[in-house]
Amino acid sequence: MNGYAVVDVEATGRSPWRHRVVEVAVVQLDAALRTEREFATLLDPAGPVGPTHVHRIAQEDVVGAPRFRQIAPWLLELLADRVLVGHHVTCDRAFLEREFARIGVVLPTVPTLCTMRLARRLLPQAGGFGLSACVEAAGLGWFPAHTALGDAQATVELLRHCRRVGSAAQEPVPAAAAVPWPRLAPGRSAGSREPVRLLRRWAPLGPWPAGAEGSRPLVGAAGYE
Repeated sequence: MNGYAVVDVEATGRSPWRHRVVEVAVVQLDAALRTEREFATLLDPAGPVGPTHVHRIAQEDVVGAPRFRQIAPWLLELLADRVLVGHHVTCDRAFLEREFARIGVVLPTVPTLCTMRLARRLLPQAGGFGLSACVEAAGLGWFPAHTALGDAQATVELLRHCRRVGSAAQEPVPAAAAVPWPRLAPGRSAGSREPVRLLRRWAPLGPWPAGAEGSRPLVGAAGYE
C-alpha cells in the first residue's frame, strides 16, 4: 500500500491555462505520514518568471533549469499510486494537469486531500485559511513561504497536525494505488545523453532572515537518472 504525495508549485501567474510552473516540489509520505522522499527543482518556463516579489525567483535563477518535459518522467513516478495532497490541492493539480497536457500526457484522476479544507474544519480559530495562517494557528512555527519545497514541507506538518487533532481520512490510499498511471522514458539534458540536472532552491528551516523580502535564495544543482 502506497501513501501520499504532497505537492506544491510556484507559477508565473494564477492561470494554469496561460501561465507555467516555475518550481515544483513533491514530498512522499507513507500511509502513517512518515516522510519517504523529497523532490524539488526550479523549472525553465520558456518565458518570464512572473511575480518575483511573491515567489522570489528571478529570471537569472532559472538559467540552466530543466524544462517540465525533462522532469515529467520522475514526477509521474513520484505521484503514481498515491493520494495527491496540497494546500488548495485543486490549484496545484490544475497546474500539473496542464503541464502534462502540453506534452501529451493525461494526468489520471486520483483521490485528493486538501489541507485547506481540513483546516476549515479543524482550525476554526485561524484568522484565514492560506497556508501561513493555518500553520500559525496550528502552532507549527515558521517556514520559507512561497518556495515549493518549503510550502510542501509545511503542508506535511499541517496534515500531521490535522491527523493528531481530528481525522485526515486514510481511506483514499488503497483507492489511489488502484489507478493506472502513464509512464515516460527517463528525461535527458538538452542536446546530450546526460541525466537531467535539477536546480534546487535552498529552503532554510526557519523564517527568512530580516530584510530578505524579495531577495533571491541560493540555488544548487543535482542530477537524477
